[in-house]
Amino acid sequence: MFQSYYPLVYRRLHYLLGERTAAEDLTQETFLKLYRQPPRDKENPGGWLLRVAANLAYNFLRGEERRRRREENQVREATGVVPLEEIIIRNQEARQVHHCLDQLPPRDRLCLLLKNVGYSYAEIAAVLQVDRNAVGAILSRARRRFAALYSQYEGRDDHVSGRGRSTGVS
Repeated sequence: MFQSYYPLVYRRLHYLLGERTAAEDLTQETFLKLYRQPPRDKENPGGWLLRVAANLAYNFLRGEERRRRREENQVREATGVVPLEEIIIRNQEARQVHHCLDQLPPRDRLCLLLKNVGYSYAEIAAVLQVDRNAVGAILSRARRRFAALYSQYEGRDDHVSGRGRSTGVS
């Protein structure tokens, strides 16, 4: 089975990853999974192997992306240097968020801020002095109002179709 399917699995992994050594490693790992945990359905071993290989490739790529971000953050922390463009964008987005929050009714603003810093529905209900069951509806309406204001502030109407960009307020 190894000799029959190795080229197929390797080609798929090489296509997905674009790296020869990573494709070889994950091809071997795919066949180790076959040895350790064979599929229940033995009718389509090629399909099973390709699915396992694809899942391993996606996990590998996600891990590589996390590693890359972690290394970039470590370099930034070590050097204390944040790209000027990133600072400008962060500051502009923060101003937009504050501007939109200022336009919300006080209860909506407080509800969004409390949820964003991690308060539970019960804690928010206590602060707002409302029934715990009402917090979800208040939060939902506040999010919609905020999204509409944010889109309007940016000169877009994405909030209508739900395609608005995330603003960091949840």
